[in-house]
Amino acid sequence: MSFQRSAESWRARMHLSGARLPVLVGVTAVALVVLAGAGKLLLDAASSEGFAVERSESAEQAVRDDAAAGAEAAPAASMRVHVGGAVAAPGVYELVEGARVLDAVEAAGGFAEGAARDALNLARAVSDGEQVVVPSEADAAAAASAAVGEAGSAAAGAANAKVNINTASAAQLDALPGVGASTADKIVADRAANGPFKTIEDLKRVSGIGDKKFAALADAICVG
Repeated sequence: MSFQRSAESWRARMHLSGARLPVLVGVTAVALVVLAGAGKLLLDAASSEGFAVERSESAEQAVRDDAAAGAEAAPAASMRVHVGGAVAAPGVYELVEGARVLDAVEAAGGFAEGAARDALNLARAVSDGEQVVVPSEADAAAAASAAVGEAGSAAAGAANAKVNINTASAAQLDALPGVGASTADKIVADRAANGPFKTIEDLKRVSGIGDKKFAALADAICVG
């Protein structure tokens, strides 16, 4: 049906037989233009909204991607450690934070021949500015021998320390060879009653300490 016939049909339906055909054609044309424009606006609005949502999602994804890339690109904190002793290449090395003694040794080329590998705790964490020294087997043996010697000297010194019978407590006197708790109490009582002992032989004035018992503890006592 042509555009003119459509206009006449609408005029008949709307009882507009008295109106001129050109006027009806113009009105119809304007209405069609208005409808077309409204439809386009609706389509544009829908498209713009979808584009905005898609753009927003894309922006959020881009932010997440940038954050992930930044986390991957961030370098680990580092520190410097001095590694010396029985290693292949002693020196100052840069290690990542949280590194262990083993990492420091490996950074210095590993253990040298004759290194005392068990002398260090390889699992211990190192800190910035620390010095890690790997001893040789000879150094470790010498240190162990010196420690044993010092312990022996201390024990010998303690064994050779004499007990001052004028100041010792009853418990200290009780630890002397041949002196029991009862005799120790007698020594303390005698000292309080008669004054301090002038010589170690004066100890024989205490009841229960004869020549035989005195001879057994003479080397362990003094009068100070």
